[in-house]
Amino acid sequence: MPRIAPEELLSIGYVARRSGTSVSALRYYEERGLIRAVRSEVDRRLFPRHTLRRLAVIAAGRRIGLSLEQISNTLSAVRIDRAPTRREWTRISAHWAQLVAARISELQALQHDLDGCIGCGCLSLGRCTLFNPGDAAEAEGPGSRWVRAASTSATAQTETAAGKSPARPFKQLRE
Repeated sequence: MPRIAPEELLSIGYVARRSGTSVSALRYYEERGLIRAVRSEVDRRLFPRHTLRRLAVIAAGRRIGLSLEQISNTLSAVRIDRAPTRREWTRISAHWAQLVAARISELQALQHDLDGCIGCGCLSLGRCTLFNPGDAAEAEGPGSRWVRAASTSATAQTETAAGKSPARPFKQLRE
């Protein structure tokens, strides 16, 4: 890490107040490698000013529902000794926008079928949209088929947009 002038270092309490992040979360983020502190002579954590920007990126990711692992994977492409550049933020936000679009697609599929069937295969509703003679859906595995279908479809869309080959979706059984 490059040498930082002492006046550019911020105490953990100050960073917590400025960023709206708890002190314990700052320690955890440091442990996970999302941010980095330097230590004073008396072993106090001091953070470079650019940490506030990194914390803003982390907060943005958390607001859109990303896991810390997803945020960490994204931030691993940004050097830890500085704030993300405008170009890096544009790349990050474009990738995150794809994840949000996939999540929206998944939720819309769930909303569409919510009042009819959740894909359990029970066929107890007179208006069930699931056709499942002889419980053929058992071969597709446990759990809700509609949620898996929406998730698989959203993942495939995201992977295709990212230039990857999408995973093969499972066969859907419908009337």
